[in-house]
Amino acid sequence: MPDLGVVERLRAAGCVFAEEEAELLRAAAAGPAELDVMVGQRAAGLPLEHVVGWAEFGGLRIEVDGGVFVPRRRTEFLVAEAVSLARPGAVCVDLCCGSGAAGAVLLASVEGAEVHAADIEPAAVRCARRNVEPRGGRVYEGDLFEPLPDALRGRIEVLVANVPYVPSEDVALLPAEAREHEPLVALDGGADGLDVLRRVAAGAVEWLAPGGHLLVETSERQADRAVAAITERGLTARVLEDEELYATVVVATRGQGA
Repeated sequence: MPDLGVVERLRAAGCVFAEEEAELLRAAAAGPAELDVMVGQRAAGLPLEHVVGWAEFGGLRIEVDGGVFVPRRRTEFLVAEAVSLARPGAVCVDLCCGSGAAGAVLLASVEGAEVHAADIEPAAVRCARRNVEPRGGRVYEGDLFEPLPDALRGRIEVLVANVPYVPSEDVALLPAEAREHEPLVALDGGADGLDVLRRVAAGAVEWLAPGGHLLVETSERQADRAVAAITERGLTARVLEDEELYATVVVATRGQGA
């Protein structure tokens, strides 16, 4: 049973799942002194995943360092769709990879998958390397497609891009956990939230293999504009939704003759 003092401190700080969080903190702490520090960090608003150093995602324990974007539960829908489209041995890329959660799940779920991941944020790259490379993937630092090996051009069968899609003026409305402890580059999608998605769609045409798929997460209210931005580049696109996870995913495909 968690220490009631811990639960009370977490509940007083506004943690909705205080009992569950107390259990995780107790399991992660080396002793009472460290537990006290960790509870204090959580009560001060640090994301639980940053306090304990990991997040559960897609059945895996993903290491998450402080200052790195925390993989969201709703993004499991995006990655599950990517896994369903990846044949054994598929060439897969995880762009805007953050902690590398999507790449790690692809490696764990798709037999023989060749997985590459990239992010512009150095802290994310360091974290992703610990999650992806021990499982057999590769991680690169740079802007979108720029750091990827040129040999991947025209060969990517499954391209997952969990791009930032919060409109700039809405960033201030995000929960403090995200706004204050995650990198702005992982949240801010520009004026309408679709700036990075447009850049990914523009590059996807030459990087995808014929018949290859691009999967991006977006919001329900942005889905139609996201589809329009993608189809402008010659890809076909469809929208998938998971009401339970409150997740919206656009799946785009390059034509076989493209």
